[in-house]
Amino acid sequence: MCNHYTSPEESEIERYWHVGRDQPGRWWDKDLFPRGHGPFIRRARNDAGYTRELTCGQWGLIPWFAKTAKLTYSTNNARSEELTSKASYKHPWARGQRCIIPALWFDEPNWESGKNVWWRFRRADGQPWGLAGLWNVWVDKQTDEKHESYTMLTINADKHPLMGRMHKPDPKLSPAQQDKRSVIPIETSDVDQWLAGTQKEAQELLRLAPVGIFDAGPA
Repeated sequence: MCNHYTSPEESEIERYWHVGRDQPGRWWDKDLFPRGHGPFIRRARNDAGYTRELTCGQWGLIPWFAKTAKLTYSTNNARSEELTSKASYKHPWARGQRCIIPALWFDEPNWESGKNVWWRFRRADGQPWGLAGLWNVWVDKQTDEKHESYTMLTINADKHPLMGRMHKPDPKLSPAQQDKRSVIPIETSDVDQWLAGTQKEAQELLRLAPVGIFDAGPA
């Protein structure tokens, strides 16, 4: 699970992902925690063809059935294995509401010493991360106000030599049953497939990243 990351500057996002903003004057938090306001890149909503747009919203997807935008449960991370069944995510996934979440780095807890030591994860090539996500627009029935939101997808990392070391282990479970989680990086060459491909094509990108892509260590 990821609960902390830092966003690149707007100019870096626009340059690296070749994208413009959906509306001028958008703002977001530089340092992101759950329910913070962060940027994400998606297939442009108002383009019958295919272009990318940069927008922002709450980190914590607001599902269609929510009674209020202020959720009492966590939706900042979504298990990729549950996208077709989880009520909060199955409709955005079915509709192809996939996004890229830009990040300079993200943090994960390491408990190998017996206590939590935060590790920071950057890309070894110095480029920003583009992390797989889903987005949604929730409409307040009382005010008709629209709320943009997104969630970050994760995948089981029990067998990953790096990401499998993160998070506090459950002593009641074997190493193969811990369900350690990892974010899912989308390489720049795969962005179009992720944003505009079929569901099957997108599913192919839900995979663990090779160890060599990471520059990681205690924060």
